[in-house]
Amino acid sequence: MSSDTIFAPATAPGRAGIAVIRISGPKTGKALDRLGIDSCTPRVMTRATLKDPATGEVLDDGLVAWFEAPKSFTGEDVAELHIHGGRAVVESVLTALNGIGGLRPAEPGEFTRRAFDAGKLDLTQAEALADLVDADTRAQARQALRQMGGALKTRYDDWRDRLIKALAHLEAVIDFPDEDLPVETSAALWGTVEILEKELSAHMADDGRGERLRNGVHVAIVGPPNAGKSSLLNLLAQRDAAIVSETAGTTRDVIDVHLDLDGYPVLISDTAGLRDAQDAIEDEGVRRARDRAENADLVIALFDGAVYPERDATTTTLINETTLVVVNKADLLDQAREQERDLEDKWRATHFVSVKDGFGIDLLISKLTQWVVDLCDTGMDAPITRARHRHALGECRDAMTRARSATLPELAAEDLRLAVRALGRLTGHVDIEELLDVVFRDFCIGK
Repeated sequence: MSSDTIFAPATAPGRAGIAVIRISGPKTGKALDRLGIDSCTPRVMTRATLKDPATGEVLDDGLVAWFEAPKSFTGEDVAELHIHGGRAVVESVLTALNGIGGLRPAEPGEFTRRAFDAGKLDLTQAEALADLVDADTRAQARQALRQMGGALKTRYDDWRDRLIKALAHLEAVIDFPDEDLPVETSAALWGTVEILEKELSAHMADDGRGERLRNGVHVAIVGPPNAGKSSLLNLLAQRDAAIVSETAGTTRDVIDVHLDLDGYPVLISDTAGLRDAQDAIEDEGVRRARDRAENADLVIALFDGAVYPERDATTTTLINETTLVVVNKADLLDQAREQERDLEDKWRATHFVSVKDGFGIDLLISKLTQWVVDLCDTGMDAPITRARHRHALGECRDAMTRARSATLPELAAEDLRLAVRALGRLTGHVDIEELLDVVFRDFCIGK
């Protein structure tokens, strides 16, 4: 663990009623003393007058929270200065701390790194803490809180413990063939490996729902020029995010807007009208529109109700099982006005709306929201949330598969070691000594 004592604001910059400055390290007590703060009761907020160590000038009248090692977030001595949030006050306190010998500004993520090094949390929990800070919607926050509470850690640690035990048994069979080991050892360990392989496969067969919730569902609005794509985006965003004009080709690039639908994050994109481009710039916009549609989680194919039932051929080619077909300008269609219901066609239900007067918009938002919820709802407490997790789990599963088909026990053991290391990378714990612990505990070797 670093011997440096670090400090940094724990609240966002800018004008605020309260700002928090966190200090962590062996010289935290010295820093408080230099600021003129008398001894504080651990884990109790104490009112204090902060003074400039160089001049004795009063910097602020605030509160101090003191946490003695190891009962703190980082496992070190930690103090939090709760001061007034004006820029001048915050800067003066930071300048004073910077002038105290042995203190330095913290690097990004350094407090959490020290917490990890001290064993206060594992990598999945550290990642969850970052996700919680970045969460834009309630569903994202719930997922991060579950993970920070150890939902993933508990699962991965359980798998790793069982795999270490199987590997230890195999190592014992290899290294001590003359010992009086249980006859059922070999069959039991391979039964364990097979079960673990199935559990990992089931965990990974989630269609990326946890990652999608963390990153947001990508929705692309595509369609011919003047169908009302930009107007629909503005309506959903409840602001003028895109320029609306009757001139075809106004939208040249992809315009992204973040939405919160029933607590779930959505990145919705307005795209250039699909048509034969009139110039190189529009051609690039059309290319980007196609690319966004191909890579989106959901696509809203918006057709122009002014020419309905005629449908744009280019937009029609993009329709698949992830497409919501919508016809705008329903105010021009008597049939849609009289029948406030979905009309079936050869693709799927077609939704008739009028961005102009709001007809059908509530139904569209309801349908879109349900699709988003279905795409993100994992149905589990501990879904995979990052590509790093998926990659390590895939390596672990593949290694177990190879181990079960290995022709020599030594080769099988090496693959199981690789599987254990892959799981260890998930939580940040890789320790070969654990193998020895299991061997000696279960087999009493050398008695």
